[in-house]
Amino acid sequence: MSKANTVKKSSTKRWKKLLLSVGLAIILIVGSGFLYEVIASSSAKQDYPPPGKLVDVGDYKLHINKRGSGSPTILLEAGSGETSLSWRDIPDQLAEFATVVSYDRAGYAWSEKAGTERTGANIVKELHTALEKEGIPGPYLVVGHSLGGMYARLFTQTYPEEVTGLVLVDARPENDERETKAILEAENFAGNPSASLLTLLKRSGVLRLFQDSLLEGMVAEEDRGEFINVISTPSYFAAKEEEGKLASLTEDAIRGQKFGALPVRVIARGLPQDYTSFGISEAGGKQIEDIWQAGQRSMLDLSTNSQLIVAEASGHMIIHDQPELVVKTIRSLVEGN
Repeated sequence: MSKANTVKKSSTKRWKKLLLSVGLAIILIVGSGFLYEVIASSSAKQDYPPPGKLVDVGDYKLHINKRGSGSPTILLEAGSGETSLSWRDIPDQLAEFATVVSYDRAGYAWSEKAGTERTGANIVKELHTALEKEGIPGPYLVVGHSLGGMYARLFTQTYPEEVTGLVLVDARPENDERETKAILEAENFAGNPSASLLTLLKRSGVLRLFQDSLLEGMVAEEDRGEFINVISTPSYFAAKEEEGKLASLTEDAIRGQKFGALPVRVIARGLPQDYTSFGISEAGGKQIEDIWQAGQRSMLDLSTNSQLIVAEASGHMIIHDQPELVVKTIRSLVEGN
């Protein structure tokens, strides 16, 4: 064997050993991340127990948190990706003068994963079933934020005899997808990361380790502990994604509603969204914002007893920016004003 061949074989062996070492190091690092997340998530179950009660609604359980006493019962329906925790101190303030129920939709936070599709019809039925099981009767004053506003409207439509009032907090209008789809397509809007990618980031420990950068602009710093330890589970990512894909069915179901003289209060944001942060042009963002604001005002046609309230100092998260306005509006309906 020539010296050149010997040197070549020796060099090849060294490269193979180096690549094997690098591969093993990568596997060790990735494996450590997955193990770290398993341990941290397991510990979180003890550190973050459910504040409410898990109620059997069929083949899974919903987390229902009831506070206060008296009638009517205020039902809080959170927005897309939002949970019972999103209302922060609002339930405590409402509990001073009424019964208030916040909850987590199936797959969210402490609620178990559902075996049924995440349609508005199923979501509304599940909530009503849980209320019946827990002996929490109407009349209900239903409050819905963002996507939860559509579910609140569908609940009112499905159980009209049990609803005494409706508060829509920067709620998604029924024509939102229909009117914004072409604009978003023209803007090449990619949408949210897939549930599978987010699940990988969570299970690998990446989301926990780099939460400050990855969650910037999406989850407030004060809420990140609960988001990482309670909310961001594979079932949550999957449920949120499915709700978004099926939201148009709820839009179809609530289009053209008329609730007679039912008290309806529409709280609309006063500050526009920053669409450029989502990669949308200023012109496209203005079109989308105009559609949203027009949709807020169109919801006044739901009732002959409706009122528009503009949260001048708030963006979309009015429940965080001006919670006192939300409480004041709800209280006025409870007191019959």
